Amino acid sequence: MKWVKRILIALLGLLVLLIAAIFGVLMWFQIPQNAAGMAAKSICSASFVAGRGTDADALMAADVTPASPALKLISTTIDASEKTVTSRFLGIWSRQASLLPNRGCVLNEAPSSDAKAYTPVAMKPGQWPNGDEALPEAQWPAGTDKAKLNSVLTQAFVGSGDPQASNARGVAVVQDGKLLAAKEGTDIQPGTALHGWSMTKTVAGMLFYTKAKEAGIDINAPVVSIYPTTGAPQWVNDWRTDDRAKITIADLLYMRPGLDMTESYDPTGQVVKMLYGESNMAQWAAEHQLDATPGTQWEYLSATSNILAAVSQQLFGNDLNAYWTYPKTALFDQIGVDSATLETDTTPGTWVGSSYLWADIRDWARMGELMLNDGNWQGKQVFPAGWVELATKSAVPTGEGHGYGAQTWLLGDPVGGECKAYPGVPKDTMAMEGHWGQVVAMIPSHKAVIARLGWTFNKDQFDECQFISDVVSALPKS
Repeated sequence: MKWVKRILIALLGLLVLLIAAIFGVLMWFQIPQNAAGMAAKSICSASFVAGRGTDADALMAADVTPASPALKLISTTIDASEKTVTSRFLGIWSRQASLLPNRGCVLNEAPSSDAKAYTPVAMKPGQWPNGDEALPEAQWPAGTDKAKLNSVLTQAFVGSGDPQASNARGVAVVQDGKLLAAKEGTDIQPGTALHGWSMTKTVAGMLFYTKAKEAGIDINAPVVSIYPTTGAPQWVNDWRTDDRAKITIADLLYMRPGLDMTESYDPTGQVVKMLYGESNMAQWAAEHQLDATPGTQWEYLSATSNILAAVSQQLFGNDLNAYWTYPKTALFDQIGVDSATLETDTTPGTWVGSSYLWADIRDWARMGELMLNDGNWQGKQVFPAGWVELATKSAVPTGEGHGYGAQTWLLGDPVGGECKAYPGVPKDTMAMEGHWGQVVAMIPSHKAVIARLGWTFNKDQFDECQFISDVVSALPKS
């Protein structure tokens, strides 16, 4: 029976080697650490930035674990007094996120006694946009197909609250500056801040444009020219030594810097590593080399938006507080947005311009209305006119990138628009668009804004192009 014993020992040895190999792969790609970081950051923001309570298990079940079975190996605790969230993968790998003043929830930062958690605010009296009340149906514009619009809105919330379904969390429809309808999904209170994911790019783009106009910055200038010759971040010094010195601000705006990266979301993907594994996201993104000549090739990269956010930060010099409060003072306060938070990375506290803006559904509609009117808000110019011209200029002459402008999707573009196969989506439709079913579509030809936010893990459960087409078909052409 010695041979049986030898076989068992050999099998045990193979099992040990297999476990060691798996453990090595996990550690090499920092999968447990990043997974714990995702949970800590997500739940911290859901609790303290969105105002959805402190039941960690409920928030994990709604926002995190449906994304992957492996995330069920994470335990999460919320410290409401410290405003921190700690997550542990298999009880071994631990990450913490803390709520900070004017910065939202940030990984690997110490708690702050000055941080104030957001709670859904009471609905402001009066009609939108000054208040939060929608226009009574009897006052909807002549020519509105009321039955169809109501049917579309009802259908939009089928499966709300179910992570395996379409799971809409908020919908708003605006036309001619009037809110026709706004509704929250299951378990979402009015005023609850909703995560826009990559819709953040468009708003952060507007903020950059506003500050650049104040500073007299030419967007066609090389990125490195914005920084001083001494005391610049290391990545800027590195760019100055090679062809990355040719990357312009416009190349960042239009997603064509030519950096050798991919927009990947799997456990070893670059977006996951950037958002949950890197304390300085812009530095990490900028360290990548070129794989194309700057300005010649379009590629959608969240990393590009975070480099642009670092350029925005440079325009404030050393005044970090002015930078962190700028979204509120320059934009949100100007249009009555009181639920929004634009979160930052750990150090140096740069806006996560790719992904981390939160606001309630009515405030997302306000931001869409501001952009629709090119910065004009009830007769006041919040930012200089000209942003929409930039936003709707195609990044490249042909291909998919022709359906992308400055940090903005051109959904109806007949060459590269994501919705070009949907005749009901107007050709002039521009949009903020985000992961898991977020969209704010702005349609000049109809003077309409259509906002839909959700947590749609299964992309087959929500077709944004069809949704926009259905809503538009119920509206009169302005």
